[in-house]
Amino acid sequence: MGTAERRGAPRAGGARLTGHRDPEATDRDTPGGAAGLPGRETEGLAHEVGRGAGKQQRYRPLWVEEPARRRRLPDPVRTAAVRAVLLIAVTLLQAMVAFLCTMAGSWLAFPMVISGVVSTIAATWGALDVWVTRQVWNQRHGVVSVPSSTARALRRERRRTRRQERAAERARGRIRRRSGAGQLSHS
Repeated sequence: MGTAERRGAPRAGGARLTGHRDPEATDRDTPGGAAGLPGRETEGLAHEVGRGAGKQQRYRPLWVEEPARRRRLPDPVRTAAVRAVLLIAVTLLQAMVAFLCTMAGSWLAFPMVISGVVSTIAATWGALDVWVTRQVWNQRHGVVSVPSSTARALRRERRRTRRQERAAERARGRIRRRSGAGQLSHS
């Protein structure tokens, strides 16, 4: 269903489409999708007008948002992944140019092969960087649940700090409730 049909724009012969249709219908099922067929167009218009007389116009969104299947990568991991993809793309480009220069017998073939080797090393480093960054992030932020995880120690420290803060707050509350019994002077 096109924009003109949704807005009720005039069609051939002065007829207007109301925009009512089955939500599961495709564009081929509507009269707008079969505009080239004169017999079906008039049948569809009569059907639309007769069907739309008693109903209100329904709104059908252009797309339906679906929840993501996987969670978004953490920022440092995503940054490393983008860097790795760029390095790999440049490496592939250099390999292609080196191959074409070699086939053409150009003087640029040797420098391109040398830079391609260096780029291959850099691209390998970039891919390993993604893996290492992901492992470090997982260990620091508690995704991996293994005894050597530093995240567990960090959680313990946070819990201990919270307990101490709550105990100090309770002690301050007790002192306040005694209504000045802990004061040294009454000035």
